[in-house]
Amino acid sequence: MPIQRSHSTQAVLVAVIWGLNFVAIDYGLDSFPPLLFGALRFTLVAIPAVFFVPRPKIALPLLVGIGMFVCVLQFALLFSAMHLGMPAGLSSIVLQCQPMFTVLFALLFLGERPARARLAALALAAAGLGVIAVGRGQSAGVGPFLLVVAAGAAWAMGNVLTRKAGSQAGFGLVVWSGLVAPLPLFGLSLAFEGWSADREAMTGLGMSGVLALLYVVVVSTFIGYGLWNNLLSRFPANVVAPYSLLVPVVGIAAAALVLGERPTAWDWAGGGVVMLGLALMSGVLAPRRGNARGRAPEGSPATGPEHESAAVGAAAATPTTV
Repeated sequence: MPIQRSHSTQAVLVAVIWGLNFVAIDYGLDSFPPLLFGALRFTLVAIPAVFFVPRPKIALPLLVGIGMFVCVLQFALLFSAMHLGMPAGLSSIVLQCQPMFTVLFALLFLGERPARARLAALALAAAGLGVIAVGRGQSAGVGPFLLVVAAGAAWAMGNVLTRKAGSQAGFGLVVWSGLVAPLPLFGLSLAFEGWSADREAMTGLGMSGVLALLYVVVVSTFIGYGLWNNLLSRFPANVVAPYSLLVPVVGIAAAALVLGERPTAWDWAGGGVVMLGLALMSGVLAPRRGNARGRAPEGSPATGPEHESAAVGAAAATPTTV
């Protein structure tokens, strides 16, 4: 089923919203310690929404596991990496390493074997990450880069748990898995950032910090996910998911325009190879074959931009709800 023009515009809008989210995170980290920022984000995502959004019909241990991997670990690592100097635009590309880990974890824990063409595309994307790592090692240091890679691995594990749960993607999973995150993140913030740093951030909070927090909660999560889930309810995942390849493109452009970031030649080269691998994996550059039903690729776990809905096959095109 081809996507209609109005819905295509909607999909592009979501990609823009999520790409700009990396810039909002960068501004938020100027006002909050990274772990506190994550805790506040998920507190406002989950409450009061949990009182109005039905809990997804999956086992409680799986729901907690998804929340721990996708909401706690992914964002603790991502926000910490950006706080330590990982550029916002480059983060939007490197975080898309999650399809490689999704395929690996799906093979190890679910016994799902990817096609050779998909493995080749993933190997190409991995080579691109290697180029970025070499460049980071020569300039700013590789530590923050590795934290973003670890964030992608945490997101991938959440994908596999969602696939194991057998649940379709939905906004309820965003809200209820987000409810898992505040207490662990507040605890980590107190342990590693300290009460004084948290208190100083809250008492000295300015308008830029408030706006950044509102953007990641209201615009990125509620509006972005609302539009995305509406698209997934109308069209197959393999039709919608490729639009998320625009997220790192918008992220790089927005970071350059708003934050003045200037990627190095290593970053450009590696990022281009990563995007090529992801495009090949998602089928954007592959010739279309007959599929009357337009079904999603085989083995699709419900995960998504932040943690929902797309397949292991469409995982490369599924952005994170940063």
